[in-house]
Amino acid sequence: MRIVLLGAPGAGKGTQCKRIVDRYGLLHLSSGDILRQQRAEGTELGGKAQKYMDSGALVPDQIIVEMMADAIKNAPDAGFILDGFPRTINQAAELDKSLDCSGQKIDAVLNLEIDDEVVVRRMTGRRSCPQCGAVYHVENLKPKVEGICDNDGTTLVQRSDDSAEVVANRLKTYHLQTEPVVDYYKKNSSTVYDIDANKDVDGVSASVLEKLEALAKA
Repeated sequence: MRIVLLGAPGAGKGTQCKRIVDRYGLLHLSSGDILRQQRAEGTELGGKAQKYMDSGALVPDQIIVEMMADAIKNAPDAGFILDGFPRTINQAAELDKSLDCSGQKIDAVLNLEIDDEVVVRRMTGRRSCPQCGAVYHVENLKPKVEGICDNDGTTLVQRSDDSAEVVANRLKTYHLQTEPVVDYYKKNSSTVYDIDANKDVDGVSASVLEKLEALAKA
């Protein structure tokens, strides 16, 4: 299976991706992780990306797609899942061209649909431990003692990228740049599954796995 997993920040892509990978043995490919790996290993592509990042510019789509295409070559027979990539219509089109050259195509797009209000509540309510990295939530994953990490007694903090202002900006960017990618795939006859991500984690997983089981048997 060759899968694209899309959804707004806070939709639960990371959690669902891990469950999908564990169940089907797919290669998990995140553009952010691969970019960091390429830079750390000092590859040619990583060097090109670093030049843009050092100047404060966005890394061009061509370089990002090249990195992802290289990573896809290492996917096992079971396939791969692209986590939060492609982020723009141009990236999606370039990815399709790259896959077509090797006789591949995206089999399914999982689109985690979630209300902005739910995203804001989820993300602004997160608290993390600066010592061990444990993550809590003020509503549905409370520590035993309010504001204190269960593991080491450290005072919990709200990360800067979980502030209401940052979350609002990330949602705006998602709606402008990434949400149209879903329509791109629908118009190009790809199989797109719209999943209600407002539900709890297990409910979302059940919906996702129902779709993928049907795909695996096809």
